[in-house]
Amino acid sequence: MSFDVAAIRDQFPILKREIDGKPLVYLDNAATTQKPQCVIDALVDYYTTCNSNVHRGAHRLADEATRRFEAARDIVKEFINAPKREEVIWTSGTTESINIVANGLGSLLSPGDEIIATGMDHHANLVTWQQACKVSGATLKTVPVTDKGELDQDAYDAMLNEKTKFVAFPHVSNALGTINPVKEMTAKAKKFGAWVLVDGAQGAAHGWADVQNIGCDFYAFSAHKLYGPMGIGVLWGRESVLESWPVWRTGGEMISTVTLEEATWNVLPYRFEAGTPNVGDAIATGEAIRWFSALDQEAVTAHEKTLLDYATELAEAFEGLTIIGTAKEKVGVLSFIMDHGHPADIGFLLDRQGIAVRTGDHCAQPLMARFNVPGTARASFAIYNTLEEVDALFVALKKVRTMLA
Repeated sequence: MSFDVAAIRDQFPILKREIDGKPLVYLDNAATTQKPQCVIDALVDYYTTCNSNVHRGAHRLADEATRRFEAARDIVKEFINAPKREEVIWTSGTTESINIVANGLGSLLSPGDEIIATGMDHHANLVTWQQACKVSGATLKTVPVTDKGELDQDAYDAMLNEKTKFVAFPHVSNALGTINPVKEMTAKAKKFGAWVLVDGAQGAAHGWADVQNIGCDFYAFSAHKLYGPMGIGVLWGRESVLESWPVWRTGGEMISTVTLEEATWNVLPYRFEAGTPNVGDAIATGEAIRWFSALDQEAVTAHEKTLLDYATELAEAFEGLTIIGTAKEKVGVLSFIMDHGHPADIGFLLDRQGIAVRTGDHCAQPLMARFNVPGTARASFAIYNTLEEVDALFVALKKVRTMLA
């Protein structure tokens, strides 16, 4: 199967940049992906041809902006296989999407109810449920993580019971790259009638956000991890759940009628989209999904697996390096520590060689505590990365180890 990575790279202007005279090797894709020229062009085109507020303007620009804005919603609907476009809510990103759900959940639960989260959650998918429990009096349980970095499914099974009202878990661990069995976990929770939210910040970037196949009630993701712009994301929610879910923010657009004494709420999706929307970035998100979806997805998956397998092989042979997270099913994330040097020092010295990685706790402090590490260095791969860049990473790491030894 052929995969023309050079042709892909040519579409990303930033990959031509140099850092301190060295070619940029960008391996921080789990934090944010770079943007192809077509996404940049879509954003510029909106601001230069039809910049306007949407839905209520009585002029040509407003009409054009509205059509593009709503067309992007349709693109998202198809991408995640949502039953209805009205279930697609524009948000500022995964964090806001999850907070919309958590805010409503706090008023729907009672003492004695239980929420299940996991020990590998991003803070955005953990702290929110902690706060919902404080508001409602419900109890939070967390699924433990095995030594390999997988969710303990036996422990999860044992936690589920008639008191379980809500379950949340990541599609993919941002810190370890572990792919979780979200369809199976959802089905188990549904046997007890629980609502299920999937944190898809890392999963959507691989084209796996088929909400009907998963069977969940909520799915949240951000555009900027999917070759789109920052500051925008999506909350998908099942219509039968969303139509009665408590609203979070109030203001313009999300209302139906307002008097000096009271107000009623608009229909979906607008009841959750208070205020002026991020029109330009929504349009650019649609373009990012259109661009990504046009690729041969089987070839994309194979390419990313080749990168991970090769990097893992080099890491296992590298003296003094320990991989954190060795799950059987993983995306292109290599999280590691070294016997010499704090992860922050590793990241700094790699940057001086033109290599961009992530270091720290990756907004997953409980997971770092589980592995008894202060943090890790994380190299994460995307479709435009190459085997030569993997080689460059490990050549640079040899220099890092020499300097820190």
